[in-house]
Amino acid sequence: MDFEPLSIGNEVVEFAVVDSPSEDDDDGPVERSASSGAGDSSGPDGDPSLEPYEGMEFDSEQAARIFYNSYARRIGFGTRVSVYQRSRRDGSIICRQVVCSREGFRRGGSEGKAKRRRTVTRVGCKAQMTVKKQSSGKWAVSKFVREHNHELVPPDKVHRLRSHRHVSGPARSLIDTLQAAGMGPSGVMSVLIKESGGVNNVGFTKIDCQNYMSSSRQRTLGSGGQLVFDYLKQRQAADPDFFCAVQGDFDNLAGNIFWADVNSRKNYAYFGDTVNFDTTYRMNRYRVPFAPFTGWNHHGQPVLFGCALLLNESESSFIWLFQTWLDAMSGNHPVSITTDQDRIIRSAVAQVLPGTCHRFCRWNVLREAQEKLSDVYCSHPNFEAEFQRCVNITETVEEFELCWESLLERYGLRNNEWIQLMHNARQKWVPVFLRDTFFGEMSITQGSDSINSYFDGYINASTSIQVLIRQYEKAIAIRRKKEIKSDYETLNTAPVLKTPSPMEKQAANVYTRRIFKKFQEELVETLAYPATIVKDMESEAVYRVAKFGEDHKAHFVKVDVFRKKACCSCQMFEFSGITCRHILAAFRVRNVLTLPPHYILKRWTRNAKSESLLDDYMVGFPSSPQESFTARHENLCREAIRYIEDGAESIHSYTVAMDALQIAAEKVAVSKKHGFGLEQKTVINGCQSQSRCTEQDEKIKELSSELANASLQCEEYQRKVLAVLKDIEEQKLKILVKVQNMRLNLKG
Repeated sequence: MDFEPLSIGNEVVEFAVVDSPSEDDDDGPVERSASSGAGDSSGPDGDPSLEPYEGMEFDSEQAARIFYNSYARRIGFGTRVSVYQRSRRDGSIICRQVVCSREGFRRGGSEGKAKRRRTVTRVGCKAQMTVKKQSSGKWAVSKFVREHNHELVPPDKVHRLRSHRHVSGPARSLIDTLQAAGMGPSGVMSVLIKESGGVNNVGFTKIDCQNYMSSSRQRTLGSGGQLVFDYLKQRQAADPDFFCAVQGDFDNLAGNIFWADVNSRKNYAYFGDTVNFDTTYRMNRYRVPFAPFTGWNHHGQPVLFGCALLLNESESSFIWLFQTWLDAMSGNHPVSITTDQDRIIRSAVAQVLPGTCHRFCRWNVLREAQEKLSDVYCSHPNFEAEFQRCVNITETVEEFELCWESLLERYGLRNNEWIQLMHNARQKWVPVFLRDTFFGEMSITQGSDSINSYFDGYINASTSIQVLIRQYEKAIAIRRKKEIKSDYETLNTAPVLKTPSPMEKQAANVYTRRIFKKFQEELVETLAYPATIVKDMESEAVYRVAKFGEDHKAHFVKVDVFRKKACCSCQMFEFSGITCRHILAAFRVRNVLTLPPHYILKRWTRNAKSESLLDDYMVGFPSSPQESFTARHENLCREAIRYIEDGAESIHSYTVAMDALQIAAEKVAVSKKHGFGLEQKTVINGCQSQSRCTEQDEKIKELSSELANASLQCEEYQRKVLAVLKDIEEQKLKILVKVQNMRLNLKG
């Protein structure tokens, strides 16, 4: 029987989290966001001041829930997840309803049973938002009810509502430390209030703190732990490539555990350039401290790199975990890793992965901002929107710094300790500082919004240790089916081309379907992005690229003329591995008709998981340009096109180019003739005397010398051609000056 995380019908979700009721709360805990980054709470347009409306779209169901909860916090009510609908085809959730926490009525108890009287909090409120999954993969609002039948909670009390409070990761670390020192709940809360600058900034109540401290003392795997250990031992015995490690004794049920199956380890070999380490359990009160390592496959789908059960959250435990995970992945460090901003995790990453770019999950930071700046959020409704625009929308470091300073000045935050702390760490979470590093996301503003999407819908706050393994296996099986389906669609269906461009046809044959669609979108957009040259030198050119009618939003593209390499100020290629519209617009001006090999990352291609790790054309970084016929052909074509363009500029340059070409053709013919002859003699007469081999060696040296001389002559002819072109450009400039002077004289 499959585990169902939520119930259907008149029942609403009630997570098994111990908590005492409060006069300001519901009679049962409300589901927290199941992901630390499942979607921005700001809605599809990045504007948190929006009100939900029918047709409003989100990247995921979790993003919709987070947005509605953020909206509820501003308005003054709590939320609760209600009914849902599953797909009959694959069992995935396709419809979800989020309601006001005062929706419905409490059931009447059994007659004759003594029961403590509880405050009536359910009053049949109809306010709700329903979202449905679309064929595009996005989630859209299908129903929204705005009106409430009860009074709303004032801003200074809204932080007490159950859906707006949680014990964050940093708070948990501090509580663990104080609890280990023998401090009780009252003392711990006093410290937290002082550290946060007031009780309203703590983000949870004393009862929440007490519940966490109580559960912390019982954080062992219990009887279900034996099931996990038995499962891991069974997998390890059946498959020698199954990796499993325990911090301490394998028979100690209170130890930290890490495991990775053979597919996780293979996936890391293909897609281990960027990694997400998800610790959602720390902030959402999961019953099981389950922490997976994930990434993105060649279809842009979540892929698993291993899992951990963390019963100890000390710095030494995280260091052990990262080192163990790295050992399982053959010691290969990723380019980038995304985690929450906890101090202990930050320190562990710095020690184990010193050369890896460490990014904080931006969603976590924005969520923490709601807690630390709750007074500002309540007294200034527009602050949240402005704050998120400053973080997400600014395109340059200078623009971000000016916007940040403006916020500090307008809202009196210059002396706020949390603001100062996050500004000091801005290089680790603000998008504009991270654009030069690969994170494998389709857009820079996507952030780490889907960090936990691999197990979304399978493992959540109500999952017990007894059902963890079953849900883990189920999630892996379904993810694998989705990848196979995407592979089939890529290999057996042809995409619809929107232009006659050879580059688009090339991309359609190389990329997976989803990546091609993203590339196609960038290519089509170049029609509205004219590229204007602002600097033109012999080996380098700089273009100004802006959308028609939006000249104030220009990007600059620097092009290496000979190598056909370009870098854009938007840095989309560096961040996502997909060539941006600005570089493509510059290539169009320079008549670059196909995508150069170094702009095709193998991890995004249909052959990303091929066993050959050196596919010159796909990877774009061959170990030697002579090793592959494809690479040799591509290099010669590229040089020939440039040679033709230079030689056709004038009659003089044409004559020089033809003479050089004739000499080069003769040399190549001689090399080809003698080269094949030598190879054949080596095969047929391989057992002849040593003197014959020596003669062949001498002949090879002689031909090699001739080839070297021919190359030098070609380079000399090339220099002459360039000199002629330079003279032509100077003559053009003189003529243009004369024409301009004549026009001025005519006007005068």
